Amino acid sequence: MSFDLGVWYPHDRLTEKEAGLLYARLCEDEACQIEPHASVDAFYAELTAKHPEIDTIPDDLIDDHDLCPWSCALDRSPGHVIMPSVWSKADYVSVFVHSLARKHGLAVYDPQAERITYPDGNTSPTETRRPWWRFW
Repeated sequence: MSFDLGVWYPHDRLTEKEAGLLYARLCEDEACQIEPHASVDAFYAELTAKHPEIDTIPDDLIDDHDLCPWSCALDRSPGHVIMPSVWSKADYVSVFVHSLARKHGLAVYDPQAERITYPDGNTSPTETRRPWWRFW
């Protein structure tokens, strides 16, 4: 089991449903659906400087998840990066990726929670959450 996150430059604000559909298309290698942006390349460079791609580390370090928390190769284009991490590093990867994405002005999609978070920390603009005490 892996914990996955996807990032892209938010040219437009998407609803959570739209973000989920875009993420699914990206997972199916339909990267043509997303516009390239230099921030994605800068994000990827900084991400892999700290945590190299799994296929670039020596075999004897493959289980060092502090070095490489990825469960398989990252999926990337000039417009997106999808990061599958080992489940044991999910909390760390989530905090690290959100922080790095915010720095580079990228949106983060969490398919486990079906939630998109924008660089300003807000979620989908159409999201309407009722207070926990409200039933109607």
